[in-house]
Amino acid sequence: MMMKSYKNLILLGLTVLLTVSCFKDNDDNFASSTSIKNFVYRGMNAFYLYKPDVPELADDRFATVPELEEFHSIYETPEDFFESLVFDRSLTDRFSVIVSDYIALEQLFAGTTLNNGMEFGLVGETGSASNVWGYVRYVLPNSSASAQGVARGMIFNQIDGIQLTRDNFSVLLGQNSYTIGLADLNAGVAISNGMTITLDKTSITENPVFRTAIIDQGSQKIGYLMYNSFTSNFDEQLNDAFGTLQSAGVTHLVLDLRYNGGGSVNTSIILGSLIAGQPTTDIFSTEEWNPDVQEFFENNQPDRLTNFFKTTTNAGTPLNTLGLSKVHVITTGSSASASELVIAALEPYVDVVQVGDDTAGKFQASITLYDSSDFGRSGANPAHRYALQPLVLKSINSAGFTDYFNGLVPDIALREDFENLGVLGDVNEPLLAACLQDIMANGRPSFNKSSIQYDELSGSMELKPFSQEMWKEAELNEYLLTK
Repeated sequence: MMMKSYKNLILLGLTVLLTVSCFKDNDDNFASSTSIKNFVYRGMNAFYLYKPDVPELADDRFATVPELEEFHSIYETPEDFFESLVFDRSLTDRFSVIVSDYIALEQLFAGTTLNNGMEFGLVGETGSASNVWGYVRYVLPNSSASAQGVARGMIFNQIDGIQLTRDNFSVLLGQNSYTIGLADLNAGVAISNGMTITLDKTSITENPVFRTAIIDQGSQKIGYLMYNSFTSNFDEQLNDAFGTLQSAGVTHLVLDLRYNGGGSVNTSIILGSLIAGQPTTDIFSTEEWNPDVQEFFENNQPDRLTNFFKTTTNAGTPLNTLGLSKVHVITTGSSASASELVIAALEPYVDVVQVGDDTAGKFQASITLYDSSDFGRSGANPAHRYALQPLVLKSINSAGFTDYFNGLVPDIALREDFENLGVLGDVNEPLLAACLQDIMANGRPSFNKSSIQYDELSGSMELKPFSQEMWKEAELNEYLLTK
């Protein structure tokens, strides 16, 4: 008798007994590669946003479990198999990932990383096809970098005496301890000056509310907030920062997201609500999942597809909303996902003046899938720590705007000048100064731009896993167990 088709074994068909019988590890101490690959397939088949574009993920692609296992046996590792299921890696899906240790993933989403406190960018040296130099973006408090006197604007071009290049920077800067060789920057060329600083990485939990300031400009009170990650563990601190702005009576806000790579969708809704103060009947964004999940939600839980503005944090604390009709937002190519969602979601309600550079171009969100009967953390297979973080939905603002693959284009284009970075939060810092001039001017002023065209390659945030992720705190079991 022919075995039951694989279509009935995937989680969209959802039978816990089949999951246990077909994918259990037979009491081994460690999960087999085959077992983990089966989990990879189940997760991608059930939730991957671009499932219709991957023929191998079609529900009728494999008639039996052995047929599936024969297919994925050609892939040496679960990572290789996962990669084979990702659609258009170079453009459409640059962000889906698989991890072998979900504990580290959870810590990262909570804002805890192994970090020396030096947040930096990496730039290709002018006139060189290989050399790279770094610049310090900012320094985390209570870190090795802060203790060693590292400061924004410092330039370095060597690690442990080795010249940074396009080929070696990931390895050299990935070490837990290293010595940076400082340099002076001249027309895009970094010239070593003989000074060195040794840095050590430790476990650091970063408060993303990095800097809050009240700026008096004539009769205007302008709030400034540098916010570096949409970390839900710090939603109360974010609300408190807006309480400070609210108490000061600010009438304008400059929101600095220049190095914010994203994070929690829910936190982005909270931030947008703090700025605009829209009623909870107004749509912040809607979601589009793969056709199977989308159809289920539309028929059974349509409210799950719409995110509305909020009036409280998840803990129930009333939001200190500013109720602004205009906001200036500073962006760079490192501004991604949840940062872009805030800009796009506010556009239909608020005059958003974007200042800086084009954003990264990520409008999709992911969820964490564990190897359990409902893909939740509870009951995850104890024989391994693999988890998936695939793209599962795309965000659409209330006006239907989405698919900004090339990023969001600024209203005032002004790239950072690495020879004149300025002090974050200072009125003379070039990007903040551009915002202030635009707020105070009747017409849009012009700004001095660097004559050097820098080739920024990466940075400390981009080198961290999931640095440009936007994730949804999804309760999958509602969907799975109803099916």
